[in-house]
Amino acid sequence: MDSLLNELLNNKVLSWDRAIESTEVWKKERKKIVFTNGCFDILHPGHLCYLMEAASLGDKLLVAINSDEIITELKGIGRPVNNEYFRSSMLASLYFVDGIIVFNDDTPKSLILSLKPDILVKGGDYDLTTIVGSKEVIEQGGSVKSLSYISGYSTSAIIKKIQKSFVNEL
Repeated sequence: MDSLLNELLNNKVLSWDRAIESTEVWKKERKKIVFTNGCFDILHPGHLCYLMEAASLGDKLLVAINSDEIITELKGIGRPVNNEYFRSSMLASLYFVDGIIVFNDDTPKSLILSLKPDILVKGGDYDLTTIVGSKEVIEQGGSVKSLSYISGYSTSAIIKKIQKSFVNEL
């Protein structure tokens, strides 16, 4: 099992440079590249629907995930629940995800500028005008989309539900 997981990770988890090389090859092949980013700490139905919808918009789906260090800064102590290795592994197991990039900046703006995706997507809880990198993607001839949002599914809500259940059992 470990060898299968390692093979998945080796094929799909990309360094910044390898991600740039891959996007250049895909662009030469006239593939439409879709880019999204997030923590993806606890993969839930909202994430799956969102990622499937994102993948349906193009030929290649790149998912950038925040590093463990950045998630702790953004979400606080105790987060992430799953480290970047396991978050990458879960995303790599999805057939419709073509590449995962772990980034260690507060925002993915530099990565977006380097990769120049055709389509930048975020969940429906994001306003198009506030999506990081939207201006730059549009200036490069790309598009930005806010996708469907399934209410009731968020990592924070799941964690609160587990904590409440745990407290009720004490």
